[in-house]
Formats: sequence, structure tokens, C-alpha cells
Amino acid sequence: MDKKVLIVDDQNGIRVLLMEVFSSEGYATFQASNGKLALEIVRNERPDLVLLDMKIPGMDGLEILRHVKTIDADIKVIMMTAYGELDIIKEATDLGALMHFTKPFDIDEMRLAVNSELRGDQSNSRYAIGT
Repeated sequence: MDKKVLIVDDQNGIRVLLMEVFSSEGYATFQASNGKLALEIVRNERPDLVLLDMKIPGMDGLEILRHVKTIDADIKVIMMTAYGELDIIKEATDLGALMHFTKPFDIDEMRLAVNSELRGDQSNSRYAIGT
């Protein structure tokens, strides 16, 4: 079965870029520009992973993250932020986010992180363990 990735960002350019990248990786991709739509997709499609922007008008990333985890605690969430607010990043991690990327992010690093999470593939990790 295809793994599903939901991209939540109010910036259309970022959604389009990430949709292209993860579609070409073989994932079924969904996008939302706001929290209401994102949660609708989470309920209906049960994505395996959500790429979630912190700053979204209306409902912020932390609020969306809380709702996602209430709907399905197993959904993996990676946060994206243009701001390096450590308290918000820590709160997101406490709420169950796996990691965060600061914009502008390296698209290859994000691709590797998503593939690693969804495929359980640790072989593409750039960090050698025990060296």
C-alpha cells in the first residue's frame, strides 16, 4: 500500500515543491493550506506522515499537531518553521513531533528524513553510529 504524506503550509510554493518531491518518491500526497482542511484530510485519508508548518493563519501548527495526535497518535509529524523559537519547537516535540526543519530547508535532507521515517530505512542515515 502506498504511504501517504500530507503537506500543510499556507505558502503555495512550498506545498507545490514538496508535493512534487514526495510524489516522485512514490508517496500519495495531499496538501492543505489551513488547519481545518488539514484535519479533514487527516480524518478521511489517515496519512502516514504530516509535514506541518508552525505558522499558519487561523490555527497554528501546535494546535493542528494536537488535533492530529488526538485523531491518530501513530501519525508521524515533522514540523517546518521559518522561526527558530526553541520553546515552540520543544513544545512540538513534547506533543509528539519527530523533528523540525527550519526554512529555508535543504530539500534533500527533508526527503531523506521522510523516507527514513516512512520506510524505516536507517541505511540512508548520514550519521555513522559507533564511530
